[in-house]
Amino acid sequence: MAVPLLDLNAQNLALEPELKAAFERVLRSGQFILGPEAVAFEKELAHMIGAKHALGVSSGTDAILLALMALEIKAGDEVICPTYTFFATAGCIARAGATPVFVDSDPVSFNVDPADVARKITKKTKAIMPVHLFGQCADMDPILALAREKGIRVIEDGAQALGATYHGRQAGTIGDFGTFSFFPSKNLGGFGDSGLLATNDDALAERATLLRTHGSKPKYYHKFVGGNFRMDPLQCALLRTKLPHYNRYTERRQANAAYYTQQFSKLPGVEISSAVPGASAKLLLPVAAADRGHIWNQYTLRVIGEGRRDALKDYLAAKGIGAEIYYPVPMHQQQCFAYLGTQRESFPVANLLAQQALSIPIFPELRRGQLDEVISAIGEFVAA
Repeated sequence: MAVPLLDLNAQNLALEPELKAAFERVLRSGQFILGPEAVAFEKELAHMIGAKHALGVSSGTDAILLALMALEIKAGDEVICPTYTFFATAGCIARAGATPVFVDSDPVSFNVDPADVARKITKKTKAIMPVHLFGQCADMDPILALAREKGIRVIEDGAQALGATYHGRQAGTIGDFGTFSFFPSKNLGGFGDSGLLATNDDALAERATLLRTHGSKPKYYHKFVGGNFRMDPLQCALLRTKLPHYNRYTERRQANAAYYTQQFSKLPGVEISSAVPGASAKLLLPVAAADRGHIWNQYTLRVIGEGRRDALKDYLAAKGIGAEIYYPVPMHQQQCFAYLGTQRESFPVANLLAQQALSIPIFPELRRGQLDEVISAIGEFVAA
């Protein structure tokens, strides 16, 4: 039985009449830039995550860039971020003219290591950008404590974590800014690029709102040099159609993850991930920390043994089962960041994750038979 890594049609086509009605509503409105759909979407998202302000923007990447611009991050500044992440995190820092300073990861959560953050802070550090990777929040309390002590801003990259929680607080509402993505593969997936910037700070919200539209207010009068970071009303309307179903999508992902963990744990050589795996471990399972609400954008395994991760991916592909490597090349090894000289630094955990991590299907519409197919195939590989 073929099992795709992600099946967008399984979710979107189930809402086809409602989505078509949303499209027609925008078509007939004649309002194709900002307007009522955007305002309504922003209010609904702000309410959902408990943020005072939410700005719809053109992509998750632009949300990060807009946050950096609003905080006046510039050349000569340093921004700390994980090396094990999607490119946009570090890329936006460089685009703002600042220097990305990479830190290592925690081997269990895949998220940034707060101890390494503390080691990398300098007088030039203006912001810390933790990433809530794979749908689980980074350990924010020590990061916030460092930021308060040093007078440093915090931008949460929550592209994969809309609705995730940390000590009962929503991802994206803990730092100065939170950024989100509605790329089609995200838990709340749109129909193209779009994103969101959230904050509880009135002044930052006002500045970001101006910067979103070329820094102008009123039109043709420019207080700042901004950009065109607006979210299309059509995306807002389509996502508003999916939003009432979001809790159910999350519950299904959580149920799928729990079933995977329950069944995989029965296999010999499979362990729940820990800082020091057992000597006989062949496969490590992801962990949902007790103090965090995990939304499972990805269910990411660690496959132990040189070359074994790639071998498992090929084995699954031969059986028609989707899997993906997030992320094979950490930021400190990327050619575009060679000028930083960080390739010579030690990032032992990030390097290991890049060699071991493999994400398997977790989307809400997976049927029990498909889950069992994935479990059976991985069980065969581990036993071989």
